[in-house]
Amino acid sequence: MNGAQALMRTLVDAGVTVCFTNPGTSEMHFVAALDAEPRMRAVLTLFEGVATGAADGYARMTDRPAATLLHLGCGLGNGLANLHNARRAHVPLLNIVGDHATHHAPLDAPLQSDIETVARAVSGWWRTCRHPQELGQLAAQALAAAQQPPGQVATLILPADVSWGEGAEPAPPPPPLAPMPVEDDRLEQVARALASGEPAALLLGGRALRAAAQLDAARVAAACGARLLAETFPARIERGAGLPPLPRLAYLAELAGTQLRGLRHLVLVGARAPVSFFAYPGKPGSLVPPGCTVHTLAAPQEDAADALQRLAQRLRAPARAPMVWPLRQVPRPRGRLSPASVARAVAHVLPPDAILVDESQTTGVLLPHFTRTAPRHDVLTLTGGAIGQGLPNAVGAAIACPGRPVLALVGDGAAMYTPQALWTMAREGLHVVTVVLNNRAYAILNLELRRTGAVGDGRRARAQFDLAQPPLDFVALAQGMGVPAQRVATAEALQEALARALAAPGPHLIEAVLPSTMRGVRLRLLPYVLGLLPSLPAAVARGVQRAVAP
Repeated sequence: MNGAQALMRTLVDAGVTVCFTNPGTSEMHFVAALDAEPRMRAVLTLFEGVATGAADGYARMTDRPAATLLHLGCGLGNGLANLHNARRAHVPLLNIVGDHATHHAPLDAPLQSDIETVARAVSGWWRTCRHPQELGQLAAQALAAAQQPPGQVATLILPADVSWGEGAEPAPPPPPLAPMPVEDDRLEQVARALASGEPAALLLGGRALRAAAQLDAARVAAACGARLLAETFPARIERGAGLPPLPRLAYLAELAGTQLRGLRHLVLVGARAPVSFFAYPGKPGSLVPPGCTVHTLAAPQEDAADALQRLAQRLRAPARAPMVWPLRQVPRPRGRLSPASVARAVAHVLPPDAILVDESQTTGVLLPHFTRTAPRHDVLTLTGGAIGQGLPNAVGAAIACPGRPVLALVGDGAAMYTPQALWTMAREGLHVVTVVLNNRAYAILNLELRRTGAVGDGRRARAQFDLAQPPLDFVALAQGMGVPAQRVATAEALQEALARALAAPGPHLIEAVLPSTMRGVRLRLLPYVLGLLPSLPAAVARGVQRAVAP
């Protein structure tokens, strides 16, 4: 048995049965090993960023790793942005990166590179295999590392001669690892802080955003009068009818600061202490308000769901969450497309058990507000902030959950980072409905231009965010890769197109044309933030207006 065959057997015996590939010459023996292993599904992608983003989406929905097959250091580098997102999402993921044969490496061939240095930036575990006889064991170690709670990226570098070399043997699957339980002393400390009567909030992240944990967190909050918040960009959050109100911490530091203002205790449950995404002149980076003590109930590698259950018992919380969203369909939207009408259209048609991949940027600001009473669904968000995740995540989610409809909402700028994912959707026949929200701009950067204080005369600076010339034609782009597509400009047309696409098998793309944010419109921060205010308490809304008014 050669190294590639032993590696393949080790993977499938351990339950890794999907590999997102973009192979080259160094990986040919792994490719050949596919013919002898029907349990492995190899999904070809046309760009490594699609492979890594798809493996991330797969892991978010299954809680187990997929593999990627990447070509040398350049291929790994091409996939780096979505590996950054996967690292931030704490998902299990295994990269298999081919390398030059060990005897060829000293010749410094044109594609020779330091793969371990590239891998180190995003991987919690990385190794180069030197002998076929050690490959099975190294693969098992890589899988164990990837699945170590809460999950991480592992990268196994495979020289070509190790892949074709004989004498390799598969290794048995690594034992499963459970998250660590939270100690009683810490539970007691958090319980005392919450029972003090001082203003407090629980900030949920990671596995604490699954349905059962959310309901337990709502019980805890009810027992002590605390607020509930979710991290800004969750890897996966269950939402919809039957779940408690759980606003996400805002991306804009001005709004997040208002959400957290006045707290004396902030309890982290699978989340990190909140910080501003970027530095701004004269503003603090930490979002924890002055005088607030941060408590960690459960770190990301710990069992947050169990900790919330035990905390609820300790606080003698009510048996049920006192308030959950009812199942209620929002009215059918009408008129020209806008952020509000897009969100209404999605909420109106969203089917039960859908997977919503949200990379909608500024246009999707109202989406959580309108979908909160929709049928139960999962939402995957841009956890690491590196755009280009949405379409690949949708590929992985659809392969992970073939019986569930996947709806991907992506901004026009983000869609151009990884459009090759559309080809993989067509090749695999995936039921993914993609909505490209085309406002012909990197609109979020208009906001950031003002917020950073980097304002000149505006014309040349804003040209760097303008996508209007030449216009992007997403219908032609999708059709050129085998995906049926149409363009809509009204809320009624979007709702009808969504309903048809969700009812039909296979991939579909809808280009939703919104009013341009670049032509004759002087963007300010306030109008975008005001879109959030209907879902906020009145006092918070007034604070936001004061914080961001020009």
